Amino acid sequence: MRTNGEDGPVEDFRDDGALGSLFGADGGLSFLDEEERGAATGPAVVIDHVSMVYNVTSTGGGDEVAVPAPVRWARKALGRPPVVRNRAVNDLTLAVHQGEFVGFIGRNGSGKSTLMNIVAGQMNPTSGRVYAVDTPVKLGVNVSLVPALSGEKNIRLGCLAQGMDPRHVQEILPELVEIAALGNAIHWPMKAYSSGMAARLRFAVATATDPHILILDEALSTGDAQFRERGQARMAQIREQAGCVLFVSHTMAEVREMCTRVVWLDQGDLLMDGDPDNVTREYEAFMKQLAAGNNHAAEREKQRLMSQVVRTELREVHA
Repeated sequence: MRTNGEDGPVEDFRDDGALGSLFGADGGLSFLDEEERGAATGPAVVIDHVSMVYNVTSTGGGDEVAVPAPVRWARKALGRPPVVRNRAVNDLTLAVHQGEFVGFIGRNGSGKSTLMNIVAGQMNPTSGRVYAVDTPVKLGVNVSLVPALSGEKNIRLGCLAQGMDPRHVQEILPELVEIAALGNAIHWPMKAYSSGMAARLRFAVATATDPHILILDEALSTGDAQFRERGQARMAQIREQAGCVLFVSHTMAEVREMCTRVVWLDQGDLLMDGDPDNVTREYEAFMKQLAAGNNHAAEREKQRLMSQVVRTELREVHA
């Protein structure tokens, strides 16, 4: 259930304690309970104070990792650069509801893909947890396809690997072939495909099982107009079935057309979360400032937006 708090939206969700945490900093796996799963307006994904910090070498300064003086001297004597912290995601809390199509935007290096990998379970955050009603499906990650096999055989293999009944696979195969929109190339070995053709095939396989939580990271950018239209229609079907989509894109027209809500991240910080038209308009103005070299003005705008953003709060509800 979603209510309004003094500081922002308050999301009520249950964790009965026996479920652990889904892709938390301490590992483990957890899902929201069956009552939340059945609630049409309940959260499908809850991101609870998630942060991700990488330690990387840098010659240009930054937030240097503290090390003992002898180690620092030794690294300097050996000509090795210092180690600094890269804060990819900064204490992010969000709730994505059933039936939402949420776009994630931001310039390169803003933490969008890192966040998607955390939600998909491809990496554990430095701190925080992610809860979900089902296992998230990230396009191109959950199923491994075989380059030597044809596109049609890969669709069959991918569906069977996801636990589908062979008879059901045979029934839906024509629909999946149509979604992939590969024409005669569906009979070619996948190793002969371009990156765009391979993306079409992976999309068809990933959406074959009607995933409850689908993650698309620049998934439609490699396709042509025909594929984008069919892909959008398929994602609309997923939304209608009370599923949700997390969608990363740099194409604002695509975001405005497809998304019901947009989250803007910049260097790991949450700047805006709301109506697609409002968020993308502010984002485009911000990027124009950067393109014109007005870095100070852009930084002031960022600080203004961060001070005004309405942050989600989580409140655990016990049965």
